[in-house]
Amino acid sequence: MNWKKVLIASLTLVSTMSLFTGCGQDQNAAGNSDTSKKIVIGLDDNYPPMGFKDDKNEIVGFDVDLAKETVKRLNREVEFKAIDWSSKEAELSSKRVDILWNGLDITDERKKNMLFSNPYMNNRQIIFVKKGTTGITDEASLAGKIVGTQSASTAEEYFEANESVKNSLSELRTYSDYLTAFMDLENGRVDAIVCDEIVGRYYASKHQEAIDVIDSTVGATSQFGIAFRKDDTALQTEIQKAFDEVVKDGTGEKISEQWFGTNLLLPVESANQ
Repeated sequence: MNWKKVLIASLTLVSTMSLFTGCGQDQNAAGNSDTSKKIVIGLDDNYPPMGFKDDKNEIVGFDVDLAKETVKRLNREVEFKAIDWSSKEAELSSKRVDILWNGLDITDERKKNMLFSNPYMNNRQIIFVKKGTTGITDEASLAGKIVGTQSASTAEEYFEANESVKNSLSELRTYSDYLTAFMDLENGRVDAIVCDEIVGRYYASKHQEAIDVIDSTVGATSQFGIAFRKDDTALQTEIQKAFDEVVKDGTGEKISEQWFGTNLLLPVESANQ
């Protein structure tokens, strides 16, 4: 009986130690899971200067640099995944990407299906025409013209939501990316392009001999934000806190000046209002 008691006691001790050891490993694994998990950011890689492929076929851009700096402060890895931008909500909801960060306008319609960060940059939709074009000076003068924009863009959403404006056009032609749209503009296949001011001005600065900028707003001024899955409040909070630090300590300003020659980021105080 004594040997049985000793054996039972020994087995109990071993089982207890194994239990605590196992719990400790589970807690460590759980504690490291958030910080070790890679964050996958979905973007349109034909959207300079926010996100695009350089001569080395590497994804670069203003938003890419902001995202890298933000995620670095969380001690997490980041992957940039090129997606079909017209299917961005499906890519996010299906968990193929964790975040959309690529010059994405915050709209009431998008808020129904996505969770957004605070706005970090203002954005207008303006008009671009082929060099030397006359007669197009504002939104009203687009009537009777073939107008191009990106599919599922803020500009397309504006035209679709304003039937009288859309119907006044000869045609609204949509493209998978703005680079293709601008090539059609240069080749005379469309009369004008309506797109994000930041993106369009960047392209026009690289093609001054071919593109004129019409500094007239189409629709309302909007703001860029970072999008998350509707229920992913933890990641949103984590990213927002780190991003605010990037802006507050001046790192965001340096990144903006590298891409635009000036600071276009909203101050944290304004962004949080």
